[in-house]
Amino acid sequence: MNVRPAEPDDLDALARLWCEVWTASHAPLMPEALIKLRTLESFHERLAHMISDVRVIGPPGAPIGFCAIKDDELYQMFVSSAAQGTGAAAMLMADGEARLKANGVATTWLSCAIGNDRAARFYEKLGWRRAGVMMNEVETSAGPFALETWRYEKDLHAE
Repeated sequence: MNVRPAEPDDLDALARLWCEVWTASHAPLMPEALIKLRTLESFHERLAHMISDVRVIGPPGAPIGFCAIKDDELYQMFVSSAAQGTGAAAMLMADGEARLKANGVATTWLSCAIGNDRAARFYEKLGWRRAGVMMNEVETSAGPFALETWRYEKDLHAE
C-alpha cells in the first residue's frame, strides 16, 4: 500500500467512501439536524474544495481510504470498512502527521465524535491523547454547525 495525492478522478469514489463510513460510524452519534445535512453531494462538495490537502491509499478512481489536513489539524481520516484492520489507517495517519510536521506544526489536533470509542482507541494506540471536550464548528452546506466533540492532540516533535 502506498499513500499518494488524491486526484480529481478519485472524487466520486472518495465521496461514496466518506458518506458510507460516516453514516455507519458517526450518524448513530449525531443530532438529526446534522445527519440531514450529510448527503453524498455534501461530502463530494467538501472533498472537491480540499482535494489539494487530501492523500489516499488505493488505485486512481478506487481509493480505500483518505486523510486530509487543514492548518494545524488532522482534519479528516476515513478508511473503507473493507480496509479497516489492514494498516491503511495507520499509514494515512502517519502520512498526515508527517505533512503537518513538515508544515511546521509542533502540536496537531483532531476532533473525534463523542462516543466513537473505536476511533478513540485507534488514536490513543498511535500516541494521541484526549485533551478534553471542545465545541467544534463542523462544515455543512448550511454553514457552520456547532458540535461538541472530543479533542485529541499529539506533539509531533516528541518522536
